[in-house]
Amino acid sequence: MSRLLAILLLLPFSLSAQDIVTAAQFFNTVSEKYGSVADYSARVSILQGKTPMEGNLLYRNPNKMRIEFSNPAGQVINSDGKTLTVFLPKYSVAFSQELKKRSDAAVAAMASKQGLNLLKSSYSISYVVGPEPVPLDGTSGENVVKLKLTWRSGSQAFRNLELSVASNGFIRRIVGVTAAQQTIQFDFTAIKINIGIPDNRFDYDSPPTANMIHNFLFEPEG
Repeated sequence: MSRLLAILLLLPFSLSAQDIVTAAQFFNTVSEKYGSVADYSARVSILQGKTPMEGNLLYRNPNKMRIEFSNPAGQVINSDGKTLTVFLPKYSVAFSQELKKRSDAAVAAMASKQGLNLLKSSYSISYVVGPEPVPLDGTSGENVVKLKLTWRSGSQAFRNLELSVASNGFIRRIVGVTAAQQTIQFDFTAIKINIGIPDNRFDYDSPPTANMIHNFLFEPEG
């Protein structure tokens, strides 16, 4: 009788435990959400140290991305899927990088299914607090689910990442800490999905007066 009573007492707990979504499962649902998106636009804010940047982001699945910055004005980051280009008007210099076949373009857009898949293979995933939504920060009424990603080796650009996922299933904020202990924060707002962004929006030629530096990250594959 005492054994039966113990089983009956534990039964409600066992049933509720089956409903708990693990951090890895929740991360997979976010990845699948982005996998169903053909394209999206968003307002992006980037804070690197004390330096703020703002711009408009366009993304087209699987690996095309463009950020036109309003601060610093005229700065552009563009990937047409084959070449990543960064134009810095302040210095009149443009950096270009031929992307490797293993989808390095996705690295430039972590808020994509390809980018998330790369993170999943390289990081351990856990909740910051738990599966319940928590405030984004102390000044906002937004609630998000926060995930913590910790690198499995020292080969990634970020030592750890914190992903804040909004109630709509899209990433609201990414906070990354680099190997050099530098913090970079990305905020995504005003997201609009499947708006029919054409491929030619990712065609980009830097100004002819800009000094061009090729393959500044790594040598292209043969």
